[in-house]
Amino acid sequence: MVEDPFLEAAIEEARLGLAEGGIPIGSVLTYQGRILGRGRNRRVQKGSPILHGEMDCLENAGRQPVSVYRESVLYTTLSPCAMCSGAILLYRIPKVVIGENLTFKGEEELLESAGVRLEIVQSPQCVELMRRFVAAHPQLWNEDIGV
Repeated sequence: MVEDPFLEAAIEEARLGLAEGGIPIGSVLTYQGRILGRGRNRRVQKGSPILHGEMDCLENAGRQPVSVYRESVLYTTLSPCAMCSGAILLYRIPKVVIGENLTFKGEEELLESAGVRLEIVQSPQCVELMRRFVAAHPQLWNEDIGV
């Protein structure tokens, strides 16, 4: 069990995505201690080129004032890719909690260079979800990360 309830919510989203036949990556956007939006990678389920976990989460959070984004924290089970990092930078989300970056290290240096605070947890649950998925579905994983 993860001690952070928001990371646990992101892991729950990842598990739901896997159960739907998708890629097990989940995300949660929080503001002032409450969840504004939850999402999971739905590229497979929706036939979408852009519905990574973070993008789905932001979509589900709905349109927010800039002041909300600038005080929010984004939780994600896997290090954000270039597309998702771009959205984090665009909306000036100041902090990202990353479940793990062993499977994939996204644009962490870019985020940090722009002043985004990163907290990398290396959650055994996140690592195991991705390890099993990549072993079982290497072609789908490579498609998701653009390989």
